[in-house]
Amino acid sequence: MKQIQKSHCIYLVSILVGFTSATLSAFCGFYVAKADTDLFNNASKVVLVRDGDKTVLTMANDYEGEAKDFAMVIPVPTKIERGQIHVGNNAAIDRIDAFTAPRLVEYFDRDPCEPPMMMEAMADGAMMRRGAAKSIASSKKQSAKSLGVTIEAEYTVGEYDIAILSAKQSGGLFTYLNQEGYKVPAGAERVLGSYIKQKMRFFIAKVNLKEKAKLGNSYLRPLQVAYEHPRFMLPIRLGTLNAKGSQDLFVFTITKQGRVETTNYPTVKIASGDEIPVYVKDEFKPFYKDMFSTAVKRDGMKSVFLEYAWDLGWCDPCAADPLNAKELKELGVFWQTSASNGRRLGRMPGVAQSAYVTRLHLRYDAEHFPEDLMFQETKNRQNFQGRYVLRHPFKGATCELAENYYRNLETSQEKRAQNLANLTGWDINTIRSKMYRPSKDRKLDATPFWNRLWGDDDKDSGRVPVQRPQTQVAPKPVPPRPEPEPRPIKAERPWWKFWGS
Repeated sequence: MKQIQKSHCIYLVSILVGFTSATLSAFCGFYVAKADTDLFNNASKVVLVRDGDKTVLTMANDYEGEAKDFAMVIPVPTKIERGQIHVGNNAAIDRIDAFTAPRLVEYFDRDPCEPPMMMEAMADGAMMRRGAAKSIASSKKQSAKSLGVTIEAEYTVGEYDIAILSAKQSGGLFTYLNQEGYKVPAGAERVLGSYIKQKMRFFIAKVNLKEKAKLGNSYLRPLQVAYEHPRFMLPIRLGTLNAKGSQDLFVFTITKQGRVETTNYPTVKIASGDEIPVYVKDEFKPFYKDMFSTAVKRDGMKSVFLEYAWDLGWCDPCAADPLNAKELKELGVFWQTSASNGRRLGRMPGVAQSAYVTRLHLRYDAEHFPEDLMFQETKNRQNFQGRYVLRHPFKGATCELAENYYRNLETSQEKRAQNLANLTGWDINTIRSKMYRPSKDRKLDATPFWNRLWGDDDKDSGRVPVQRPQTQVAPKPVPPRPEPEPRPIKAERPWWKFWGS
């Protein structure tokens, strides 16, 4: 949790790191293991970078179970060359996850006994910114060919062995994968057949667990694939075949123009902007998990939820620093200039960048999401974020004006309790028991008004001084330097070679 406090207005950001990568499961393909080992997907975050027909797909995944060998099968819309495959960096995916995470925003009520002019001046306080395996023998290729399966290409990329397959019929591909010793989920033949009819290829990445162990990571390093095709989509149907129940999938898209939406499923905004009780600050992860589950249940698991949409050059409030050009390149943003590597892209509104991020979250199963996700890039650049407001009541005010403040506070606190119950389905009485409610036996300050106006130096007056919070005004952020115009990509050099040789 990242917390910075300034003035009477505090932006508190609680990042759901861990929630997206440890407790949820999804993947656009399926995992297969040699022998009858029970493996299933445990988490998935997918990044799609798109401009025109050019796409860079980054897949971050985790798995459960044990297997000497490991593989994943992913449908891709076109043939893939060696230079179009890259092993990425988990840190870059974690950064965009943190940057777009739902957040809490925290405010503090002011002393109702302060003169109005002082309250107005304080209201102007600044806001917080913040290994290689052997090649397949020729006999294996002949066996594949007899089944109508063509091994179009084979590559070694990092700790992965990659094969690009095409097939004439699903039965032949299904048989080939099983002959190779992979456990293909039940029901895969029908789904494979639909992809074959669309003339899609199959990207098979084998993982050598010994090579993976040398890395010392719990995550597989992300695989990245760059390709050109007019279809902007993400295959998810294979991911339902070996899933245990419904799954959660986070899709981060980076585009030039604006927000990305699904075209074959509704895209709806997650609930945002509601004031909720202050104690949720310590229970944000269970709050958001239950809030999302409640939203999915009410929706009937038929929609994709928008959790964040924003220009990558700035944020308000910031859950993490904006990504710099180097980090964006690691995610596949090929139109950024090399001159700006390592530099932050800015923090101020109006400093528009050529990178716009959309965070989509869906819970799905085969019944409710029978089709792959189809996307479109829009020109909508309206900012949106999943944010939830905490407002701390002022405690201890005893002047005459405090009575009206606390009377209104009772109403406000009840509204916040009802908001939380409605968002999460939590018991309203339990919520009320955890909240601050103004005391019923408050005592008003009996000091004459003229003493409060001019002061009272008489130590024997019995007056108890009112304690007021110390305030600080945050310095205004300095606008960043203008970003240089991106240089055009040379026509004679394939665009996907932005990763380097």
